[in-house]
Amino acid sequence: MNKVGKEYVNQDSFQVEINADWNFGNEKENNMHNIHAYPAKFPAFIASKVFDYARKENVDVKSVADIFCGCGTVALEAKLHNYSFWGCDINPVATLIARVKSGNYNINVLNKYYTRILETIVEADCSPESYINANERLQYWFDEHKYLSLLKIKNAINNVPKGKYRDAFLCIFSAILKSTSRWLSKSIKPQIDPNKIPMNPEDAFKKQYNKFVKSSENNSDKEQSKTYNIQTGNFLTLKNIPKVDLIVSSPPYATSYEYADLHQLSTLWLDYTDDYKTYRKGTIGSMHNSENLKLEGLKLNSKGQQIVKDLIEVMKSKSRVKSVARYYEDMQKVVKKCTKMLKKNGMVFFVVGNTEFKGIKIENSRHLVEAMMDCGLDDIKIDRRKISNKLLTPYRDSNGKFTTDKEQRQIYHEELLISGRKH
Repeated sequence: MNKVGKEYVNQDSFQVEINADWNFGNEKENNMHNIHAYPAKFPAFIASKVFDYARKENVDVKSVADIFCGCGTVALEAKLHNYSFWGCDINPVATLIARVKSGNYNINVLNKYYTRILETIVEADCSPESYINANERLQYWFDEHKYLSLLKIKNAINNVPKGKYRDAFLCIFSAILKSTSRWLSKSIKPQIDPNKIPMNPEDAFKKQYNKFVKSSENNSDKEQSKTYNIQTGNFLTLKNIPKVDLIVSSPPYATSYEYADLHQLSTLWLDYTDDYKTYRKGTIGSMHNSENLKLEGLKLNSKGQQIVKDLIEVMKSKSRVKSVARYYEDMQKVVKKCTKMLKKNGMVFFVVGNTEFKGIKIENSRHLVEAMMDCGLDDIKIDRRKISNKLLTPYRDSNGKFTTDKEQRQIYHEELLISGRKH
């Protein structure tokens, strides 16, 4: 890691070289990480390498946190390394996945409930009126036959007693929703694929269950940490945040896509909301979280002010400018709260990418470094890595699908790794 100072925030050229050590992992990823697809999933090997890095930097790691925990990659890795963990995410689908993949399960109990679910499905009878009265967004994504088949599965799962086993089956159910719908596969834009033949829901559920059981069997000997807490909510508004030795997190980008839109099938099917758009509110980086924001008087640091000023000069619409300004304002608050959250000699480790919009460089990393300095964090170090996931090629086509076609729109294909200490 390269130590940086205030000159990093203000320098014109980008001086941090790629450190190949952060590009790939040395060990095979635990199968539990793959029980549910998730966009821009945090690489598990990075979490493991951060733990090693923190120890080499003389951090006495016993407790770990992820303030944007997503589907729980850091959570599971903390469990596998026998650390206590605290995490949060505003997305209830994410925290469901995170809790489930980090849990311990008795395979015999799983099989007992699974058999009961299959029996209930066979006996179930759903009236066509259930489809007629369904949420119109679910009617948009599912034909009547697929919808009624999924409804039978969901109703059967709800007969399982509340707790980690019901959550496990709901996670399995959530994981098959896109494959059984008209959703265009591997696209970041919610859109129908007119040529897609959706999977049979019962076949998809059986296949996903077998995958889950196999993954759970491999982790049956892993004991869960004594303190393990994953909450649903905005980090900035949550109370009773614990003190930890290490924070490892990948914040959303200033020009991020809408996670609420990408998870709409699960949020609707799992009854988290009747309108998935409500989850746009309060999400850091969302264009729907800053309509009433006044650009004048924002307490942005110098890098944030510069980027917002540059955007104002090239954009007619203020909505995107406001979303970037709100993002930077929120991230400064996030860093401040993280600093308070750290124990003495603790470390925060962020993984973030820089983007570009209308020719303006959106340098999230430099804004973040300045925010860390302003909060009194020191020994700030930074490295750069190439995104190694084969799906994350640096170009997207008009449908938002990743492509290797250099004639298409180029997107970010590198990330910055930034650490800081509280002494």
